[in-house]
Amino acid sequence: MSEIPNIARHKGKWFHITVLSFSAFLAMGLWFSASAVVPQLSAEWGLSDSQKAWMTLSVQIGVVIGALLSAVLNLADRYSVRRLFTISALLAALFNAAIPALNPGPESAILLRFLTGFALAGVYPPGMKLMATWCKKDLGFGIGILVGALSVGSALPHLLSAFPYLGENGIPEWRSVLYFSSALAVVGAALAGFVLKAGPHLRESAPFDWQFVGRALSHRPTRLANFGYLGHMWELYAMWAWIGAFLAAVIGARPLIGDRLDLASAIAFAVFAAGAVASFGAGFVAERFGRTYTTAGLMLMSGSIALGIGFIPFDLEVLIVVLALLWGAAVVADSAQFSTAMT
Repeated sequence: MSEIPNIARHKGKWFHITVLSFSAFLAMGLWFSASAVVPQLSAEWGLSDSQKAWMTLSVQIGVVIGALLSAVLNLADRYSVRRLFTISALLAALFNAAIPALNPGPESAILLRFLTGFALAGVYPPGMKLMATWCKKDLGFGIGILVGALSVGSALPHLLSAFPYLGENGIPEWRSVLYFSSALAVVGAALAGFVLKAGPHLRESAPFDWQFVGRALSHRPTRLANFGYLGHMWELYAMWAWIGAFLAAVIGARPLIGDRLDLASAIAFAVFAAGAVASFGAGFVAERFGRTYTTAGLMLMSGSIALGIGFIPFDLEVLIVVLALLWGAAVVADSAQFSTAMT
């Protein structure tokens, strides 16, 4: 805890941490931009259930393949990590904006969503590396801030979908949501490219080493952190992709509300945003009580809610919303601690 108040020890530290977090916040709105408007896309394109799922799944696959390729090519060590962040955000914005610009139909849109995720792989991991250049002993706190920004940024499309004035008949126009998400990502890329700088803890580039795979698996702390992170991300991606549709079904079950999407979208945004607040707080808690206990407690909480929330009757919508908010907080907060452990 004694390190946290000294986060501004290096000149410009708080400024660049703020710029980095805000840039990531703006860029990550691309992640679920199409997922947030699947009902509108389905109405216009007649999406099948499989195509609806692929609108979200393709992004996740793109991120995984992009991150793996980036690691194999050692891009974050061979090139300027700030430039990598900037170019990746710009490319992701371009691929995302191509969907409303070209109106290509489901199959091509799914491919463009894959490419969006592929490019976003150059935003999140390099962002963590940039944060590590500004933080050392307070790295858990710093990455907690970054993960919080990423969480709220990922929720931006749900917030945009909560405003009916973007479209007609009370339904947000999906093109506006995708265009606006891309525009925000371009602003984030510009901030990273022209304002952001790496900190004093920037390490020298390291060559890629295939043997590190074996060492990482044989080293018990690294192995456990990786497997724990795998389980965490399995839950997190599923929750983020599913919660919007689930809340729309819950809210739509109320006769007073009917099938309006705006309230469900606003609540979905709040669920994502709860993770940002929790990530910030978890950084403090982990510094005091230990990263292992903090992470395990959060995973126990999120996993318990994941097991039970789907069985609650829809007429108990207040309870469902409260649990969803708690789930949104717990499922994200441990991410920063896993990232810190690995970094």
